[in-house]
Amino acid sequence: MKRNPRLFFAFRSPFSWMAIERLLQFVPDAHKTIEFIPYWEPDSLTEDALKQRGGEFHYTPMSKAKHLYILQDTKRLADRFGLRMAWPVDIDPQWEVPHLGWLRARRFGMSGPFYAALTAARWQRGENICDPEVVRSLARSLGLDPDIIASAVVDSDVRAEAVECLMEAYEDDIFGVPYFRIGAHRFWGLDRLDDFVRVFLSTLATGKTTSLNTQPAAQHSQSVIEAKVSQGGGVEAPNVFGGVPLKLQSEVGAYDNDTAGGCG
Repeated sequence: MKRNPRLFFAFRSPFSWMAIERLLQFVPDAHKTIEFIPYWEPDSLTEDALKQRGGEFHYTPMSKAKHLYILQDTKRLADRFGLRMAWPVDIDPQWEVPHLGWLRARRFGMSGPFYAALTAARWQRGENICDPEVVRSLARSLGLDPDIIASAVVDSDVRAEAVECLMEAYEDDIFGVPYFRIGAHRFWGLDRLDDFVRVFLSTLATGKTTSLNTQPAAQHSQSVIEAKVSQGGGVEAPNVFGGVPLKLQSEVGAYDNDTAGGCG
């Protein structure tokens, strides 16, 4: 069994973004101490390669009711955590562009900075990170070769690595993001982040994976988490869709295509 801490994430998911924003408050070096594994809706080439490996991508289309709930819940959570959020509109996105670009940036030791650049572009400025030109611009801003990063989608070696990521998700029974794993422990969703942090910090302190109910380090981490959460509380605005573009409210699939199980 793999016992290293693992985090399955997606650039398209607001819940994944918020969870990692909060995770970095508690674990600033998370990109070095936790294995980040991208998980996204694959295009036909990636999906065919995944099927040839015996895997599949678990996906459930989203209803209009669920779409509206996610919009409302995302706004409420962003307000609660004090996050400034733009509202990206996704029309026929190719999620290989940012995710494979990130995989290639990781090879240059830039996984953390490029992750931050992509999420800031999408969630703070509402940019289309599935546009290769946007990816080129972000790469250039970090001193990375823009053509090398943007061309990751046509690199067979990076494609193979991408398929391996989705195969790991399939073998790990991952059905949504964010999804945290450490030892035998599994934590799905933004609302399970605190539990993951408790186990993760206690594991660092003791050198072995422990339960949620033991270890002083876990109790200490919980007090730190509770203090930070209490500082980030907020009051929900009366207009639950205030600031959300009408296009997002009316067109299912224009924002955050969902995965089976729902949280992202």
